[in-house]
Amino acid sequence: MVRKDNMGVDFGIWHQIEPAQLICPLDLHVARVAKRLNLIQRKPTDWLTALELTRYLQTLDANDPVKYDFALFGLGIIEKY
Repeated sequence: MVRKDNMGVDFGIWHQIEPAQLICPLDLHVARVAKRLNLIQRKPTDWLTALELTRYLQTLDANDPVKYDFALFGLGIIEKY
């Protein structure tokens, strides 16, 4: 809803929010990969850990840190990863 693209994935209709303001959603799959890659240190899967992951992702891209969510999620759903 925040990003705008030409592929129809992101609608870009929320103009008041910038991608840099987003917090990376932390589900079971994202948390598992983030822990395995040492992107986060906290053990619980909670709000503080989502903030920790987002801070790390900001070092990769401060303008859109959450763009890595789909890749982390995708790796996480692969059972053997």
